[in-house]
Amino acid sequence: MASVAKEKLFERTPIPKAVASLSIPTIISSLVMVIYSMVDTYFVGLLNEPVQTAAVALAAPVLLAFNAVNNLFGVGSSSMMSRAMGCKDFDTVKKSSAFGFYGALFFGFLFAIVCTVFRPALLTLLGADSVTAATTTSYLDWTVTLGAVPAILNVVMAYMIRSEGSSLNASIGTMGGCVVNMILDPICILPWGLDMGAAGAGMATCFANCCALIYFFGYMIVKRGKTSVCISPRAFSLEKRIVLGVCAVGIPASIQNLLNVVGSTVLNNLAASYGAAALAAMGICTKINMVPMYVAMGLSQGVMPLISYNFASRDYKRMKSALLYTIRCSEVLLLASSFLMFFCSGALTGLFIKDPDTVAYGSAFLRGFCLAQPVLALDFMCVGTFQAVGMGRESFVFAILRKIVFEIPLLLLLNAIFPLYGLPFAQAIAELMMALIAIPVMIRFFRRCRAQEELPLQA
Repeated sequence: MASVAKEKLFERTPIPKAVASLSIPTIISSLVMVIYSMVDTYFVGLLNEPVQTAAVALAAPVLLAFNAVNNLFGVGSSSMMSRAMGCKDFDTVKKSSAFGFYGALFFGFLFAIVCTVFRPALLTLLGADSVTAATTTSYLDWTVTLGAVPAILNVVMAYMIRSEGSSLNASIGTMGGCVVNMILDPICILPWGLDMGAAGAGMATCFANCCALIYFFGYMIVKRGKTSVCISPRAFSLEKRIVLGVCAVGIPASIQNLLNVVGSTVLNNLAASYGAAALAAMGICTKINMVPMYVAMGLSQGVMPLISYNFASRDYKRMKSALLYTIRCSEVLLLASSFLMFFCSGALTGLFIKDPDTVAYGSAFLRGFCLAQPVLALDFMCVGTFQAVGMGRESFVFAILRKIVFEIPLLLLLNAIFPLYGLPFAQAIAELMMALIAIPVMIRFFRRCRAQEELPLQA
């Protein structure tokens, strides 16, 4: 059952304090995850072999595809759990969390098997060639074949634990795994250690995810009877309302991430045609760009339980206040990071690799990427709100617009007009278009909320 303290957090704690309590641990966790991803790139870059760095960049879309499963069962089940808690329906909380856990377990195994069996076709799709295929394969062996299940499960469990307001505990598990990864990276990658290169980065990631998963299992044992999250097989149910409730939010969120994979794959394939140095630079800049993006995502993910809970309990004033306050905080942070990346692009790229060609490419790319950041706050919070309140259809439409209608066509168009150097600007233009659409959509959403204030509560 949800404790009195958690109900107080959701219902009565001042908005700035509630948002900080939920979002700060999530932001820190997200930043640590980005940092450990960047540490992978940093230590691989120390080898000064663009092929090794390119292999990590080529494999990135596959690891990003994990988020399709994470969002299907993590976002879907956590949204339903928070809304059910807002209605005090704890039976639905238990069943939706068990469905999320076992669904993630099954699809994690399926993901690993499919990617391993169809590895040659996957490498071609990712843009690997005779030079980068072997290194990319060794990296995927650790991160996907052996690492998909722990990587997916620990993220899904963090989502579910966060949904009941235990953001700090969720973040401890995630951050703990990241710290383990950062410790293992130099040992596994560099010549003075195991000298495994990109494969060593993959092995460190696999072991780190296993450590995070062990923490979450330990948390469930220690908190037995005190947490609303349930992973007991007896609580697993294919009851129609549970499956539809989770999938209504989870499937659009999953498709959104699959489209992110498609976009990343298109970007890598276009960059790969200009050589390993250009591809390595694109991979490095993508990692750097992930820092402010994950801050915005951490804020939106952290505040989602608060929005879900108050939406379900019909406290629309509190829900709107939390949403607008989070957007303002996110906007300030993203504007600051955008200025930093624009004026320090060469120095930031040079932190990861000393190859002059790669640094030159990266300096130009980063100035394009950073232009998207000022509008990410609104776009992420808009989609996050749709996911939090169960509006999967709207979330799906936004995902289609962002990637299929705007970003991917822009990648092709800008690369044709401004070969290679036009690629980083596609995201900025796409996000601006999305922001122009998001504003009237959110206004209509708030109007609908006011009209529904007198309707009976529903889970």
